[in-house]
Amino acid sequence: MRKADLINNIAEKTGIPKVDVLVTLETMFKEVKESLSKGENIYIRGFGSFITKKRAAKIGRNIKKNTAVHIPAHYIPAFKPAKEFTHEVKKLQADARINEDGADEMA
Repeated sequence: MRKADLINNIAEKTGIPKVDVLVTLETMFKEVKESLSKGENIYIRGFGSFITKKRAAKIGRNIKKNTAVHIPAHYIPAFKPAKEFTHEVKKLQADARINEDGADEMA
């Protein structure tokens, strides 16, 4: 699913104009980026957490020149889903597999 598909689905389900949904989503994305860049994590109960993880410094290789390259420690954004979210996705996938298997047997 792409962002445009997500906007269309939300607009259809809520009755909110697509333009308003787009502005809301873009604002949310901007806030997430700004918060993570400040080192602030975002916790959304029942959904998950947007966090920053620290990557340790390491020595990498430039394959073309066959030289060692120092990669400094840095932070990367990450998403950690909530237990409820993970459980629901697993359940939906299991139900979908059961429905597919049942449809195959009937054919």
